[in-house]
Amino acid sequence: MAGTALLGRLAWQFGTLADIVQETPRVASLYFDIPEWQGHLAGQHVDVRLTADDGYVAERSYSIASPPEDRRVALTVERLEDGEVSPYLVGELRLGDKLELRGPIGGYFVWRAGEDRPLFLIGGGSGVVPLMAMLRHRERMKSKAPTRLLYSSRTLADIIYRQELDGLASAVDGVAVYHTLTREKPEGWTSFTRRVDEAMMQEVAWPKEQMPAVYICGPTTFVEAAASLLVSMGYPPLSIKTERFGATGGSA
Repeated sequence: MAGTALLGRLAWQFGTLADIVQETPRVASLYFDIPEWQGHLAGQHVDVRLTADDGYVAERSYSIASPPEDRRVALTVERLEDGEVSPYLVGELRLGDKLELRGPIGGYFVWRAGEDRPLFLIGGGSGVVPLMAMLRHRERMKSKAPTRLLYSSRTLADIIYRQELDGLASAVDGVAVYHTLTREKPEGWTSFTRRVDEAMMQEVAWPKEQMPAVYICGPTTFVEAAASLLVSMGYPPLSIKTERFGATGGSA
């Protein structure tokens, strides 16, 4: 039975696009109704498959942005002008259209609301997506785990989920959000305006003695740099979970 369930989860199935939320000029959240969806964990991802009329197939992986408690599955996608899949998802896909998906996938980069130790989330660009699923899961489950998010974006306009993050940070519910912009310093901006460095990490990170759970997601160079900083500060390497993608992202 367990093997059958696993095969069922990894089978391709169709989701129907039920809603679109434009997060930034280049990023949109796509909400799908998937009748046979068996649930997911915060931090997991899905594969998306597009098949052209001539039979050409393109597949990409996208993190799930919605918490496990939602009935719809949300994918937040950044449009890459030279991409094969993202320009179709963000620009051509319309409400009611169907899309092939397979998942959920991944059991390592996940967080469950029952874990009460401090949570430290570090995201670069669209790497914030699985971290947002964790924050939403925390809120839905009324978790009291003390949480900090360090989020690096190119510009103010590139901050994904900005209003929602502001709301979480102002709720006095144990969530602190720290932004850094790498390519501009807007008038009146009081947060960081540089790439993540040792001084920033020293200011934002939980003391290692508190044994926080750490999740870092973003471009490969961003993830490696952030993880190395934490290790140099005495964080145990095994306490740091990472998810990385190619050269695109908020800190590139």
